[in-house]
Amino acid sequence: MFEYDKELLGNAQNLRKHMTDEEKHLWYDFLSKLPVPVKRQKNIERYILDFYIPQAKLGIEVDGSQHNAPEHAQADSERDAGLATLGIKVLRVRNVDVNKHFALVAQHILDVIRERGVES
Repeated sequence: MFEYDKELLGNAQNLRKHMTDEEKHLWYDFLSKLPVPVKRQKNIERYILDFYIPQAKLGIEVDGSQHNAPEHAQADSERDAGLATLGIKVLRVRNVDVNKHFALVAQHILDVIRERGVES
């Protein structure tokens, strides 16, 4: 169990209620059906992960095009490194891939879960 920033709880709840279309697609059509628990908008330390699979210590971030901007890329890199110090791997998937290559995204997530020692 990880510590979390209690000040982010309201933000995490709001994000859970207002998922993007791509997050909804990934959640309702794949992640919610996995035989392992998956948390939505999981608050870990000072971060909120779009999805988190505790058994695999795997965070999944669904990124829009704004993440291509240098300032976002730098922040994402720092965030991923911070989570890595907790043993959490962050898998980033792009909105466009969720929309156009959904089966490949789902398979990639399954592969990473298995690589992390969890049968799904």
